Amino acid sequence: MSDSYDQDGCNRGSYDPSNIFAKILAGEIPADVVHEDDRCLAFRDIQPQAPVHVLVIPKLQLAKVGDAQAEHGAMLGHLLLVAGQVARQEGVGDAFRVVINHGADAGQSVFHLHVHVLGGRDLAWPPG
Repeated sequence: MSDSYDQDGCNRGSYDPSNIFAKILAGEIPADVVHEDDRCLAFRDIQPQAPVHVLVIPKLQLAKVGDAQAEHGAMLGHLLLVAGQVARQEGVGDAFRVVINHGADAGQSVFHLHVHVLGGRDLAWPPG
């Protein structure tokens, strides 16, 4: 696929609009939603890696964090603010991890930008 950017600054060449997160955003697949606003959706991961494992995804079509442009800065900041809000809401606000994987070799399996919020157990370092 090409890596051309459209008028919104989105790299749609690497974005597959039929990915599972796009289907969740479209209401085609149900999700256990814990937060929604005009810019993002947060829901429980169906294969949790910790007692609390929530995914925060933008409503914007971006495959990977590296596809973001300068004009996406506010949206990226919003995702992190929501990650903190979700952690507090889920009772892990004092100890949680935020993870963004970029690319298959880094563990990204769904190519729609997403933030993992993990907590509720000891999280070793380094990860992976």
